[in-house]
Amino acid sequence: MRRSRQMKIGFIGLGNMGMPMAINLAKAGHEVQAFDVANKAEAPLIAADSAAQAAEGADVVITMLPNGQILRSVAAEIIPAMQRGAVLCDCSTVDVESALAVADDAKKAGLGTLDAPVSGGIAGASGGTLTFMVGGGDEAFATVKPLFEIMGQKAVHCGAAGAGQSAKICNNMILGATMIVTCEAFALADKLGLDRQKMFDVVSTSSGYSWSMNAYCPAPGVGPQSPADNDYKPGFAADLMLKDLKLAQQAAASVDADTPVGALATQLYDRFVTEEDGAGRDFSAMLPRFETRGRNG
Repeated sequence: MRRSRQMKIGFIGLGNMGMPMAINLAKAGHEVQAFDVANKAEAPLIAADSAAQAAEGADVVITMLPNGQILRSVAAEIIPAMQRGAVLCDCSTVDVESALAVADDAKKAGLGTLDAPVSGGIAGASGGTLTFMVGGGDEAFATVKPLFEIMGQKAVHCGAAGAGQSAKICNNMILGATMIVTCEAFALADKLGLDRQKMFDVVSTSSGYSWSMNAYCPAPGVGPQSPADNDYKPGFAADLMLKDLKLAQQAAASVDADTPVGALATQLYDRFVTEEDGAGRDFSAMLPRFETRGRNG
């Protein structure tokens, strides 16, 4: 585990991602005072009675929250409690507008801010191998970079406030659309009588190469171990993919960007999660969905 100057850290949001991230920071020698409305802070974390208490006196406050509305609410509570010069680093995946609004409020209070959504899922949070996509000022990034190095394997400073969220939703729009067409291709290969392993052997080493195929293959027993080999129990839930795709479409509408494939991917995951059996399953469970469908649905 990498070592850095000991800091006092407030951590708010102790869900499946936040808890292991906070614990990794505490195990690295930092004082981490943590709060969550539902989950009790585990050792070696120091439990706080409120979000504001977790933020008091902290050098850095990290939030990992479900959506932009909750982020705005928590920010309104903790910004007045934070000391001037501290950094508020939000690692949630939220809409760009919320990220910018929180950054503006924090700046007015004399705080540094970063929007730093993550990629890598629960396994990455536990293993300290997350990738952070970061927006915000150079000084704030330099302050928090040693903490990113504990919680993850890579942190990319993408630009000013909001750039981290922009990078995350663009990345996941590609991921969602790519996974859909990968699942479609396997279902088509089945009906054409093409062996799945042979298809993988060809595609994974030719122009169809993608992360969805090579690292997270949706076909059980093909390629590296993936949720498909565990009955599609989520590494990254379809519900979360739908959330990110909706954020991408919201951002596209706000800047008048034409994203027809992203829009269609959003519609398909929306139907999968809300009308079919996708809720609570991995986003790669699109493959069994397509296996049972004909051309007209």
